[in-house]
Amino acid sequence: MGRGPSIEARKNAVDAQRGKIFTKIIREIGVAARAGGGDPGGNPRLRAAIDKGLSVNMSKDVIERAIRKATGELEGVEYEEIRYEGYAPGGVAVIVDCLTDNRVRTVADVRHAFGKFGGNLGTEGSVAFMFRKLGVLSYGAGADEEKITDAAIEAGAEDIAVYPEDGAIDVLTSPDAFEAVKQAMADAGLAPDLAEITMRADNDVAVDGEAAQQVVKLLRWLEELDDVQNVYSNAELSDW
Repeated sequence: MGRGPSIEARKNAVDAQRGKIFTKIIREIGVAARAGGGDPGGNPRLRAAIDKGLSVNMSKDVIERAIRKATGELEGVEYEEIRYEGYAPGGVAVIVDCLTDNRVRTVADVRHAFGKFGGNLGTEGSVAFMFRKLGVLSYGAGADEEKITDAAIEAGAEDIAVYPEDGAIDVLTSPDAFEAVKQAMADAGLAPDLAEITMRADNDVAVDGEAAQQVVKLLRWLEELDDVQNVYSNAELSDW
C-alpha cells in the first residue's frame, strides 16, 4: 500500500488553507450529524469530524451550531455528498470527494480543473477500486517503533507501516475500529501526531518532470475548490 503525504506536508496544507478548512469541516460535521444523529458518542463519523475541528482550534460553539443546524434545531443548508474520479497526467488516479448544495456548479469546477492540467474526469468506479478506506494514526521521526507496535497490536490495529527513510510510523486500522484504536493509543501515552480516516491507494504511481508538476498543480487546484472536501491520489511525489 502506498504512503500518504508526510505529517509535515499535511500540517502545512492545513495551515495554508486555514481560512477554508473551517468551512469544509463545518460541512462535514453537518452531513455526519444529519446522517447519523447529533450524538458523537454514537456517531463515529461525527466524532471524527469534531476532532478534526478541534485540531484546528475550531470553537465548541461553532461545532455545536453546525450540529444543531444539521439536526433541524436551527435553519441551515443541506449538502449532498458526491464523489468524482479521474486521471491526472502520468496515469495518476485521483478521487475527489465533495459536499455541495449545487451539483451543476461542482461538476463544472471539477471537470474544468482536470481539463486545465491535462487530466480527464472519469466515470463512477473508474479509479476507486484502486483505493482502500482506512484509519491512519501517524507518528513522526524519532517515534518509538517497539512501543507503538506493541500498543497497536494490543489495540487491535490492522497493520503498522514503518518508513525507514525518515523513521515515521503509520498505524493502520479499519474505519470502524479507528476511534477505539486511537483512544487506546492515547491511553498508552502514544497519542499520534495526526489521525484521520482517509483513502490509501494499493499501489503508487511515480511521476516526475513536467507530468509531476501538472499533477501537483491539479491536486492543489482541486483542494482549493470550495465544494471539495478531500482529494486522494496514488501519485508518488516527494514534494506533495
